[in-house]
Amino acid sequence: MKIAALALTLLFIAPSALAQEAAPACPATPAPLPPGLAGWASVTPVSAAASAAGLAKATAPVGSRADVALLPAAQVQFVAPEKAPAADSYSGLVSFSVPAARTYRVALGAGAWIDVVRDGTPIASAAHGHGVACTAVRKTVDFALTPGDYVLQISGNRAAAISVLILPLLP
Repeated sequence: MKIAALALTLLFIAPSALAQEAAPACPATPAPLPPGLAGWASVTPVSAAASAAGLAKATAPVGSRADVALLPAAQVQFVAPEKAPAADSYSGLVSFSVPAARTYRVALGAGAWIDVVRDGTPIASAAHGHGVACTAVRKTVDFALTPGDYVLQISGNRAAAISVLILPLLP
């Protein structure tokens, strides 16, 4: 009986102990980013738009980080609704332009949901990834884009601001 109780205890304790060992211990100061994400160091503040009408004043640069001030989700009218955000989350719209056809990566400082939209149509993502371990980059999503203007829809963020870096990937 004691052996069975001990076995059950180990059965419940061992997985959590293994999970703790598997997670990397990150330093208090974030690790340096790889050279491909160097634009993260250059910051532009951007206030997200609540609708398409406000996009002219909500432009994110390509190649450097935008610290985007978001709005309560209920105040945002998406140009192409894809996924309804939680009522207690933050969202917003940001415009950006790309000069050349290639794959662009959107790196995020949080796990928000994003869509890239052109002419009212969402662009299918080409790849998704986790951010770089022990850095401020939490998530990445790649999109194959052609030259022109786009809308980045950010939804479901838990905080009222998010860092975003849109960058071209090497061909």
